[in-house]
Amino acid sequence: MKKEQIPLWLAGAAAATTVVSIAAFEILLGAALVATLLTKETRTAWRWPPILLPLSLWFALTMVSAAASGDARAAFPQFKKFYVYLMLFLVYALFRTIAQVRILVIAWTLAASLSALWSFVQLTHKYRAAQAAHQSFYYAYIDSRITGFMGHWMTFSGHMMIALMLLGALYFFSPDRRGSGWIITAGLVIAPALIAAFTRSMWLGAIAGGAYLIWMWRRWMVLAIPVGIALVLFINPFAVRERAFSVFQPHGDTDSNEHRVVTRKIGWEMIKAHPWLGVGPEEVFKQYKNYIPASVKLPLPSGYYGHLHNIYIHYAAERGVPAMLALMWMLGQALFDFIRGLRGLPGGWRRRSDKGWVLHGVIAAMIAVLASGWYELNLGDSEVLGMVLAVIACGYVALHDSSKPDSSKTASSYAPPANR
Repeated sequence: MKKEQIPLWLAGAAAATTVVSIAAFEILLGAALVATLLTKETRTAWRWPPILLPLSLWFALTMVSAAASGDARAAFPQFKKFYVYLMLFLVYALFRTIAQVRILVIAWTLAASLSALWSFVQLTHKYRAAQAAHQSFYYAYIDSRITGFMGHWMTFSGHMMIALMLLGALYFFSPDRRGSGWIITAGLVIAPALIAAFTRSMWLGAIAGGAYLIWMWRRWMVLAIPVGIALVLFINPFAVRERAFSVFQPHGDTDSNEHRVVTRKIGWEMIKAHPWLGVGPEEVFKQYKNYIPASVKLPLPSGYYGHLHNIYIHYAAERGVPAMLALMWMLGQALFDFIRGLRGLPGGWRRRSDKGWVLHGVIAAMIAVLASGWYELNLGDSEVLGMVLAVIACGYVALHDSSKPDSSKTASSYAPPANR
């Protein structure tokens, strides 16, 4: 390995380990930054992501909100989370070709598959424990679900969801058909793990992102989605049908339906009281009892009130509507750029192409994240946030791929991107 390639490999390893370990991810991210600063070739070829303006505004409004809250010190955990955003900068600055992106997607697939396999071991233990205790598996499992390599099932499910979107795009739209077997195999490992995690918000995200991919691939195949859902519900492994139907028929306070409704109402009260700057980062848990509307009966439904389980309401309530809109501007601009890039591809955006599969995968992943974000603060997890930022960076790498058609397998190139 050449010295100038070290930052690239460290950044790739950091992105890949978001699915494995937050400690490894953060250490490798720091190492990639240091290596970049110490390597002349990477310093001189540095480039800034096109979404720098809304991202900077997001940072600034977060700090203003913290200052206005009267307890800026309490917001320190959110200031530390700014470190995770280095993922966007490093991947975009150091990755230059779609071939490099493909390697990263393969690494994500491998990590997600291993995490999924480990989750099956966890599921087996949990099922046997419920049987041994003569408990209903459903009630025993809801509060102690599979997590794979992660510490929480929501984080695990977010990874599985994003990995599935990238895998689907690779299979549907890549012109390189080598390895189709392993793509299918990985999908058949990751998808059941996502289903078994019982995270309805991530199921919704996967359906939304998957519907986009299938619609762009073969429109008539969208009809297979309800058929597939019906098949899973009919087979009903590990009470999946009961979990799906709990959207409309919750098992009392066991499912989080009413809890989600209450947190949205509390968030709306916070927004009405503090529309510009919110209650302040890390202040939701401290203050939520002050914003319980009169229409909500006490005691509150059981659940976690440290955040509002909705990226739109939570960030507007916590940091103000302008800050939430800055975040949406960043994500919306990225989506617009990727869709515009697809529309400009030779032969149309349904044609198999190297650039096309990456852009389709990134768009599907972002749709999945935005859809699932209505029911969960998925961007609040550093591991999921780091993966999302790396995925967005990969989309911009694809847009500005500097490799020539006959040199797409080149592993490193630090020439500045061509004028666009």
